[in-house]
Amino acid sequence: MKLYVSLLQRRSMNLNYKILLLLAFCICNAESEDPSGQFCNTDTNIGSGSQISANIDRLLAELVSKTTSNGFIATSYGKNQDQVFGLGQCRGDVSRTDCSSCIQDAAKQIRQRCPNQADARIWYDHCFLRYNNKSFIGEIDTSFGIFYWNVENVTDPENFNKELGTLMDQIRAQAVETKNEGLGKGETKLTSFVTLYALVQCTRDLSQIDCAQCLAIAVGNFETYCKDRKGCRVLYSSCYVRYELYPFFFPLDSKSNNTMADTLMAIVYP
Repeated sequence: MKLYVSLLQRRSMNLNYKILLLLAFCICNAESEDPSGQFCNTDTNIGSGSQISANIDRLLAELVSKTTSNGFIATSYGKNQDQVFGLGQCRGDVSRTDCSSCIQDAAKQIRQRCPNQADARIWYDHCFLRYNNKSFIGEIDTSFGIFYWNVENVTDPENFNKELGTLMDQIRAQAVETKNEGLGKGETKLTSFVTLYALVQCTRDLSQIDCAQCLAIAVGNFETYCKDRKGCRVLYSSCYVRYELYPFFFPLDSKSNNTMADTLMAIVYP
């Protein structure tokens, strides 16, 4: 049984306090279809019958229909003050079938969870979707983050952190190569019986420099939230970083298992 903690954080230039909410839940013998997290920006509230709300629905329909073809789309719908911008992206190692299913779920859930916001984002294990009434395409965004970490510590932290750093450097270098479209993944043997797996990904609207910067910020959180932990995930709107001591990216092997059956969630808002 693995135990995880997750942290949701929104940064603010003007506020230096946070409210912490701890939630504990159990999902037994089944893989949850719930998102890893969502962000509904309450500073962008809109009416349910407004033109911008109708444009969001049309935008989402386009994201659902076009993301699957190559795993990514960034587009807009509408004009002037009612224009909305959207982005959909699947994790680079998932199949078209899984991509399509994930984006459909994301489009449905984001409207249910953020029905009255013009700025909303939703993260799943296999995909990410967001929209906003202000253009964000091509801009690095680490203003809101979600962090998960395994509450168990590794037994040899010195060697583990050394190998983790080397592996992260390798896959971050992969991600910024144009041919890899923002994706980097790899594994390294820690012992005869233990393998470390890691994956990083940037949204494909970012430049190579911005991708590298986003990943550096994400990995920089390890020391604060994931030091010596057996697993960690950092989810930003522009990039994603994860490592585990079990295989979680495709193709999977026989060591894969459902390690998120019992979790603790810590939610931090400014």
